[in-house]
Amino acid sequence: METLHGLVEHIVYHNENNGYTVMALMCQGDEVMCTGMMAMVNEGEYIKAEGDYVEHATYGRQFRIAFFSIEAPEDIFSIERYLASGAIKGIGPSLASRIVKKFKEDSFRIIENEPERLAEIKGISERKAQEIYQQFHDKQDMRQAMMFLSKYGISTAYAVKIYNEYGSRLYDIIKENPYQLAEDVTGIGFRLADDIAQRAGIGMDSAYRIRSGVVYVLLQATMNGHVYLPVELLKQQAADILEVSEDAVEHQLMELSIDKKIIIKNIEDEPVVYASAYYYLELSTARMLKNLNIKYDVSFREAEHQIQRIEKNEKIELDEMQKTAVIEGARNGLLVITGGPGTGKTTTINAIIRFFENEGLELRLAAPTGRAAKRMTEATGYEAQTIHRMLELTGGPEDKEGGRFERNEQNPLETDVIIIDEMSMVDIHLMNALLKAIMPGTRLIMVGDVNQLPSVGPGNVLKDIIQSHCFNVVMLTKIFRQAMESAIIKNAHKINDGEDIDLNVKTTDFFFLQRQQVMDVQGVLIALIRDKLPKNVGATPYDIQVLTPMRKGELGVERLNKLLQEYLNPKDETKREKEFGDRLFREGDKVMQIKNNYQLEWEITDRYGIPVEKGVGVFNGDMGIVREINYFAEQMTVEFDEGRKIIYPFAQLDELELSYAITVHKSQGSEYPAVVMPLLSGPRMLFNRNILYTAVTRAKKCVAIVGSGQAVTQMIHNQREQKRYSSLHVWLNEVE
Repeated sequence: METLHGLVEHIVYHNENNGYTVMALMCQGDEVMCTGMMAMVNEGEYIKAEGDYVEHATYGRQFRIAFFSIEAPEDIFSIERYLASGAIKGIGPSLASRIVKKFKEDSFRIIENEPERLAEIKGISERKAQEIYQQFHDKQDMRQAMMFLSKYGISTAYAVKIYNEYGSRLYDIIKENPYQLAEDVTGIGFRLADDIAQRAGIGMDSAYRIRSGVVYVLLQATMNGHVYLPVELLKQQAADILEVSEDAVEHQLMELSIDKKIIIKNIEDEPVVYASAYYYLELSTARMLKNLNIKYDVSFREAEHQIQRIEKNEKIELDEMQKTAVIEGARNGLLVITGGPGTGKTTTINAIIRFFENEGLELRLAAPTGRAAKRMTEATGYEAQTIHRMLELTGGPEDKEGGRFERNEQNPLETDVIIIDEMSMVDIHLMNALLKAIMPGTRLIMVGDVNQLPSVGPGNVLKDIIQSHCFNVVMLTKIFRQAMESAIIKNAHKINDGEDIDLNVKTTDFFFLQRQQVMDVQGVLIALIRDKLPKNVGATPYDIQVLTPMRKGELGVERLNKLLQEYLNPKDETKREKEFGDRLFREGDKVMQIKNNYQLEWEITDRYGIPVEKGVGVFNGDMGIVREINYFAEQMTVEFDEGRKIIYPFAQLDELELSYAITVHKSQGSEYPAVVMPLLSGPRMLFNRNILYTAVTRAKKCVAIVGSGQAVTQMIHNQREQKRYSSLHVWLNEVE
């Protein structure tokens, strides 16, 4: 490792979020381009930098800084240059010159120890002198904090967040209870806090550690869709992670309950534990749902006459359950419509829209994802939005997680009827936010297939609402003749009913290719996606989606993505690449966002590159194409649906992964021209009917299953779904 001493001549690029900086350093008359994480560095400062020279493919020789420290300039020229650099707000070149002319080499000492003397200089009031002192002092404090936190292995990006959260209190927090960081600082979870605590010498059996570990286990459970955990399961999981006894965990549960960090309740005669936020999310969601369930005085006879007019004008014929859905939508403040593919959900939505239009009522249509909203628009001819857009998501943080919705209880949606499609995808967070923006008197109609997989996020909203028996639910079961001509729809219903499908029958829209070896399955996948299916379904290889139940294994997401990248977007001199951990991104790659980020800004540009629309937010499951990798700015541009372009700093690439192959869970709400599913063997918990049914119903024109017929049959007969702990149905029956 080499050491440089020099003057920061010019900052070329600085990322405020993570501190990544590109700058020119003047060292003994030579300019050296340097890169590294430097949150607090300004032009005009002298620094000591340790690192190594590297050869950049595009920008040539650079010095990559691993550690740096600020060195106080001592000569008059350097002091003046620093003060004139803009590092201290309010001091420009002219004022810097007057300060140095008055105090010479003593300028920094005067600012730090006798700031009132600055008022001796023309143009500096006593108030301004104090402001200059405060800025100078804050910068020194932050630099000291950076150095202190670096001893605990804390990166510059997190160090900045910690300092902004706590200021000078951070020293006591790190030494006494670093687990507080996991609660207060975005991005710092239990694992990182635990690592810091070990460096600080805090014991494994610390009460702070056990409490933080319990909360961590509950929050990890929400990432698997759970709202709570049974007490015994929580104790077992926490004890395993913390390497302490279950008794030690149990002792801290009461303390956490007293501190209102957790809520302990009995659900179906079993003691369970919620992270407090999730208990209140379900409870408030239940109350708001019940408040919407208003009965409207609508005449059956008039409604039936209205439906007859709609059938005549639209040249459609509704079955009895579809008519019931229209009438119940008119008579109730809240209605659920559920049914499988081909049962006429879209026709029913269209009839409901026409009914309310004829009544002169205003409607809003929405769905959880951009793709689902686009499909809804195409099917109804009525503009649909994502729920996030309808609620007017903004980048201003409402809490530590990010995003705030402009539409809420203070600023509700101004409409008479709201219809939400693909309700199985809606988690408890989004449902709660939606209900806050709907006032009693507005009808809410929720449409979805309850047999599909539940939401990626926590909760089991649609299933719980139906299971509660508190609201009108219309279940569409009749498969229409036109739909029955589709092998996809016929087989989907057979799968859902637990009936075997004939894998020997090959049609243009559903076929099975028997292969017993992994290599053979992989070869067929590539041939189908690259060569065979695009012509048959009129789509590009990128539009065809590989769906698999698993992440791991030779036919799991991780392995298949590397393989498909190699064949669909091979290495090319004209395509830039970026390695991030075990992932390799290449320009032209198909990628997916794997967590909600309410802060990332997007823009849509016209053909001349001029922005025509801007917004914030990208969500778990959104898919796009890597358009540009910029080594110099250390960022990657991804274009998502509707032409939304988002710039990712390299430090945030952990939010993306390749998506040539994705899990069935991640495919919810999407529809693809063709779905290819490799199935040989895997965990029984994942090889179940629910997974197969959801995968098949994602295809619009063709389903191709490659692998073992026995695996397909076993999935159809395996009703064992992953248990999801949610309790909205319980609270719906308890709240008034």
